[in-house]
Amino acid sequence: MKIGLISDTHSFLDNSVFDYFKECDEIWHAGDFGNVSVYDQLNAFKPTIGVYGNIDGQDVRIVLKEDLFFEREGVKIYMTHIGGSPGKYSARVKEQILNYKPAVFVCGHSHILRIMSDPAYGNMLYLNPGAAGKEGFHKIRTIMRFEFNAGKIEKLQVIELGMRGK
Repeated sequence: MKIGLISDTHSFLDNSVFDYFKECDEIWHAGDFGNVSVYDQLNAFKPTIGVYGNIDGQDVRIVLKEDLFFEREGVKIYMTHIGGSPGKYSARVKEQILNYKPAVFVCGHSHILRIMSDPAYGNMLYLNPGAAGKEGFHKIRTIMRFEFNAGKIEKLQVIELGMRGK
């Protein structure tokens, strides 16, 4: 199963995303869509799941939840928008991680691309795809692509979409 991971579009969806995600089976969006049309465009292209972010209004919040708990190929995944980072999770997120025990934790919000293992939670894989939109302090717009193969994440790629202002 091939996954495209994106976050923090802030109402801007780069057309190149459709090329990069054309082989994906599913798209995951880790919040701050900006408006529901971003979700609608992605979901019309490929099945899309996601969570709402702090800038998302009611149009997005009535379609999506704050937290998603799901499995792909036997791998437990937890997704939320404001997740913090390893060693710096909020009390709410830490409680969710302790209760659900995901193998993969996905979040956005910080606009900081980060992939790391968190040994404090059984080497849970932490994924933050950075920001794909033009709003924020990030310099480069980024997304991720990866595959699940026999319960393992493989072929994890970071894709640069260009400078934030372009």
